[in-house]
Amino acid sequence: MKQIFGLIPAAGIGARMRADRPKQYLFLGSRTLLERSVDCLRADARVVRIFIVVARNDAIATALPLPACCEILVAGGATRAETVRNGLRVVKGVAANDDWILVHDAARPCLQAAELAALIDNGGRDEHGALLAIPLSDTVKRACEGRVQQTVARTDLWRALTPQFFRIDVLSQALEQSTDATQITDEASAVESLGLKPHLIEGSAGNIKVTTADDLRLAEAVLRQQGRW
Repeated sequence: MKQIFGLIPAAGIGARMRADRPKQYLFLGSRTLLERSVDCLRADARVVRIFIVVARNDAIATALPLPACCEILVAGGATRAETVRNGLRVVKGVAANDDWILVHDAARPCLQAAELAALIDNGGRDEHGALLAIPLSDTVKRACEGRVQQTVARTDLWRALTPQFFRIDVLSQALEQSTDATQITDEASAVESLGLKPHLIEGSAGNIKVTTADDLRLAEAVLRQQGRW
């Protein structure tokens, strides 16, 4: 396999958290969510460099004690897809087209090294790429105006996690040709628009995304259980 880079989109404001700063800069213990998410990617030595894409008015990222392998890109967009696309445009200046990129959420601090290794080991088999995901175990309802409209069969349904792992040229092509970035909620959905079918690599339920204040407490409990607090 060619070189592997990391990319963390960190330009969002995390409105649902209702905090005084973007949620990626909230502290989880003595360190911010972003710092902990960076450490998750650094757990595998095959990741040679990590790019963090922040908003143009971001005044916090550059003050963080980030490791030397990290580079902050002031190139955030209005949507996640735009932020990742803008970051990839910079990455392509230092990477080969057939190098690989791991895109990881800035507020997903509980990714374990074994999950990341499994994604890299099993996900880089072809141009389809791969993502960590979990098979749904709960009953799923489709709703309308607060009432159940349908119970959805959960067979073959998975919940997407990050990192998501793609060849740089494939993901770049998918994002560049997208006509509606608001409809792309993860990188796999963009790649699917090319007719490709990314591999699903089963991850851990502990790999949570912090969205609300309750999630912060849950993330602390997970990290304590993992011995990483």
